[in-house]
Amino acid sequence: MQHMPQPHRRFHADDPERRRWQDPEAILAGIGLKPGLTFVDVGCGGGFFTLPAARTAGEKGVVHGLDIDAGLIKELQEMAAREDLQNLKLTVGRAEDAVLCLECADIIFFGTVLHDFADPAAVLRNAAKMVKPSGKLVNLDWKKEVMAIGPPVQKRFAPEHAVSLIEAAGFRIETIKDSGPYHYLIIAVIHSSPP
Repeated sequence: MQHMPQPHRRFHADDPERRRWQDPEAILAGIGLKPGLTFVDVGCGGGFFTLPAARTAGEKGVVHGLDIDAGLIKELQEMAAREDLQNLKLTVGRAEDAVLCLECADIIFFGTVLHDFADPAAVLRNAAKMVKPSGKLVNLDWKKEVMAIGPPVQKRFAPEHAVSLIEAAGFRIETIKDSGPYHYLIIAVIHSSPP
């Protein structure tokens, strides 16, 4: 019998149920996260990708986590302290207003959140300021299909819509592919000159 995730459940870092259908370490390895890199998790929530990213980036790497929910950031700080993850820099704030660093990120990551922002275009313009010229943007998001879990289908972004937003912010799409049964993954790089 195939395991079905529970609808409308809030998932936290290292959640065993979510790990049955989404492997953060495999996704991070697949997008090229390695020790020593700088990773920015925009809309990091409870840290499902943030903590594995910090473990992977290691002591010579840096992982920035940004979320509007101060309670989740506090929980994430406590989990990071328990693991002695000193490479994790967490910030409470709106992604529409936040530029955590200039041209510092090897990878800017959006983990199932791009559709949640009040102004995704502004968030992506900020991402373009943070990514290194050699870096990349990764958008992992829900397929725009009716399914038992995730946000309402009308709130989700079809890949074509996400692509148009990402390109408008100055990125060039490298790949679009499925990522497990429920998600798609877009990888983009910054244009060397404005579009």
